[in-house]
Amino acid sequence: MALYQSITKNGTNLFRYRSYIPLILYPLTIITIFAEKDSILTTHELTLSFVCIAISLLGLIIRAMVIGYVPPNTSGRNRNSQKADTLNKTGIYSVVRHPLYLGNFFMWLGIILYVGHFWFAIVCILLFWLYYERIMLTEEKFLIEKFGDSYHKWAQETPSFIPSLRKWKRPYLPFSLKKVVKREYRGLVAVLISMGVIHLIKTYAVYETINIHSFWLITSVASICLFVFLRILTKTTNLFKTQGR
Repeated sequence: MALYQSITKNGTNLFRYRSYIPLILYPLTIITIFAEKDSILTTHELTLSFVCIAISLLGLIIRAMVIGYVPPNTSGRNRNSQKADTLNKTGIYSVVRHPLYLGNFFMWLGIILYVGHFWFAIVCILLFWLYYERIMLTEEKFLIEKFGDSYHKWAQETPSFIPSLRKWKRPYLPFSLKKVVKREYRGLVAVLISMGVIHLIKTYAVYETINIHSFWLITSVASICLFVFLRILTKTTNLFKTQGR
C-alpha cells in the first residue's frame, strides 16, 4: 500500500473515533502532574487560569463561527463517513480550510497549557498535528473526489490550517445562535470542568490535600448546572430546533 493510501486509511479510522481518542490526554495529564510536582504551578494560579480559559474560549469562538453559518449536511458530527452536500467557501472557510480543527487546537491548547509543563505542551502539540493531519488528508481526499476542480481552486487560494484573514468573504447564510448553543455547549462545559479537575489534581499533588480555589468551585458548579439546564432544554423542547443540522 502506498504511503498516501496508508495515511488516508489511518485518517478514516481516526475520523470515526475523533471525539474519543483525545481523551487519552487525561491520564497522561495526571501522570505528568504527579511525576513533576512543582509548587510554582500554584504561585500565579488564578492568572494562569484566566489565560488558559481565554485560549480555550478562542477555540470555541472559532468553532462557533463555523457552526453558526454552517449549511445543512456539512461540518457535522457524523462518524462513519464523510458528508458534504456543498463546498462552503465563505465566512471562516474563506480564510482557512479546516476551521473546526483549528478551533479544537485552541480548545485543547488552553487545557494543555494549564497543566503547567512546557515539555508536555510541546509533546501534545506534536501529537495533535500527527493526529489531525491524517484526518485532514482523508477529508480533503473525499472533497477532491466529490467537488474536483472547484475544490482544487479553493484549496490553492485558502491555507489549510493557519488563517489568512485578508481573504475573508462574508457568509451567505445568517448566523444561527441556536445551532451554536445546541452543538457547542458541551464543549464549553468540558473545557471548564477539565480545568477545574486539573486544578484539583495540581493542588493535591503539591500539598497532598484536597483544596480547590473558590473560583474553580464556583465555575465547576455553574458549568454542571448549565449543562443540565441546556441538556433538558435540547431534549425536551423545540427551543433549539433548526432547519437542517
